[in-house]
Amino acid sequence: MNYIECIGVDYKSTRKESFYDLALDVKGCSDVYASFDKYVAVEMLDGDNKYQSEKYGLQDAKKGMLFIDFPPVLQLQLKRFEYDHARDIMVKINDRYEFPLQLDLDRDDGKYLSPEADRSVRNLYTLHSVLVHSGGVSGGHYYAFIRPTLSNQWYKFDDERVTKEDLKRALEEQYGGEEELPHTNPGLNMNPLKFTKYSNAYMLVYIRESDKEKIVCDLEETDINEDLKTRLRKEDEDKENKKKEKAEAHMFTTFKVARDHDLAAQIGRDLFFDLVDYEKIHPIRVLKDMPFNQVKEEFSKEFGIPVHSQRFWWWSKRQNNTYRPTRPLTQQEESYTVGQLKDAAIRMNSSELRLYLEVVQENHLTLASRTKDDILLFFKLYDPEKEELRYVGNLLLKASSKPSDIVPKLNEIAGFQHDEDIELYEEIKFEPNIMCEPVDCDVSFSLNQIADGDILCYQKRCSLDQHRHPNVSSFFEYVHNRQVVHFRLLEKPKQDDFSLELSKRSTYDDVVEKVAQHLGMDDPSKLRLTQHIPHLQQPKHQYIKYRSIDHLSDMLLLRNPNQMSDILYYEILDIPLPELQGLITLRVAFHQATPNEVLFHIIRLPKGSTYSDLIDDLKSKVQLSRSDAELRLFQVNN
Repeated sequence: MNYIECIGVDYKSTRKESFYDLALDVKGCSDVYASFDKYVAVEMLDGDNKYQSEKYGLQDAKKGMLFIDFPPVLQLQLKRFEYDHARDIMVKINDRYEFPLQLDLDRDDGKYLSPEADRSVRNLYTLHSVLVHSGGVSGGHYYAFIRPTLSNQWYKFDDERVTKEDLKRALEEQYGGEEELPHTNPGLNMNPLKFTKYSNAYMLVYIRESDKEKIVCDLEETDINEDLKTRLRKEDEDKENKKKEKAEAHMFTTFKVARDHDLAAQIGRDLFFDLVDYEKIHPIRVLKDMPFNQVKEEFSKEFGIPVHSQRFWWWSKRQNNTYRPTRPLTQQEESYTVGQLKDAAIRMNSSELRLYLEVVQENHLTLASRTKDDILLFFKLYDPEKEELRYVGNLLLKASSKPSDIVPKLNEIAGFQHDEDIELYEEIKFEPNIMCEPVDCDVSFSLNQIADGDILCYQKRCSLDQHRHPNVSSFFEYVHNRQVVHFRLLEKPKQDDFSLELSKRSTYDDVVEKVAQHLGMDDPSKLRLTQHIPHLQQPKHQYIKYRSIDHLSDMLLLRNPNQMSDILYYEILDIPLPELQGLITLRVAFHQATPNEVLFHIIRLPKGSTYSDLIDDLKSKVQLSRSDAELRLFQVNN
């Protein structure tokens, strides 16, 4: 209730107001009670500041505010932020400001209450929550201390993290003010170092004691939804499992095994070059001291592969940066523990233990015993009609044999006619450039320099003009260089307009021709392209000049060679870009006789034109008040 009461005459004006929360001063106040004292303090209206009453004119008066009643839930906003008139900036008040666990607003015979307040209501409040701001005016972090039940347990809610806290953390440590740093050298008699605490309470929520049980209740397990209980139990179990895993981590290790199933699942879908992406292979976690022979037993149970049909291979990185199976584990290595094998892998410069599992062919009873002349080769099949590549398996062959010897077998695997004419290619490397060379089928594998772990791709023989990518080499070039580019209208730089699959080796003319076809334009030279700046997420200020960049890869590359964009901006011009580049474009504002009449003209002139040329061109476009009128030019600099 706001009131004004005249001192010399019998006149009093009152006005009732409701509130959602109370804004209390922090500056100049030591605690909440001091703020309430200031809130209800009487202001004298006298001297030049007398009160103008309707009936008695100017009078000395008292102005103030008292409370008729308080709500069951009392929210107090602490004025930690205020405007500093001297410095013309907003500042944060980090002064120490105390607030009690129990707030008695009936203190001193109810001095905060108006005469008409109901004195039978006990205004004793208990602190329920403390909202904290950590930081300064320009930014910071918010979190809260809350006592959500009838118990005395406090919790800290900090984004998604909730932790139990004690009373001191919720109250005293949120008062703000200064804190002393502990002495690092107790032997020196020095004044204590103090620093300002930038984390402090900025809002308090109190609940009236007599209403507490109506507003807050203890949580029973029956109150919790079953789905939530299930989720919480799972979180607890996961937490315990992680704790157990961490405690037992030194006892376990992980390794990865690639099978033909993994190669077939990846090649032609996520992967075209090499054999497998180990990042997509699920790791196997076992005890370090588990014998590898026991691992083979586990594989037999899980995948139905008899132990005698399993042969595991090491992988190695070659000089051309490709990864291939290099040799099988020896009998001695298979007697090692998994931990010992992992140590061996680390000695071979591998960060983890990676193995390939070769399985006996279905028409053999046991895994063939390996000789020095034996090589394990992997095969991919290419279909130029469908432009598809897939993994079809491996073969254990003699290095002294010829590729022509296995043509019937390869035709059988592919489902071709027995005498189908096929082409074989060796996949050698793919970075930085593709190397995929035809294999001479009439000389031995050893003379073709084909060894363990090599990859051979094959296909039906076809003419070069029969398909878009008629052979394995051209298909690999296509896959290696294909690039999906997102085109955006320069006027709408945040919005993708359309996407095209292009080749990184496409020329400038190829790119604009494809874009023009998509847009239904007859003249690609009326397109202007602009590069994208990834870290700013905006177009470059300078557009790409006509045929100034050779290939699409150069358009997408910026200064950082490792940073390639997939966005280009386009504009549709009214004249061809080569012609436009030979002109200078000016925007001229023509002011008529009256100040408010302004017409804008876009004027294009050949480079090297003079101001006289500009005036002559402008005269042909505007209507002058008289034939002998002269034009005057002003240059506007932004």
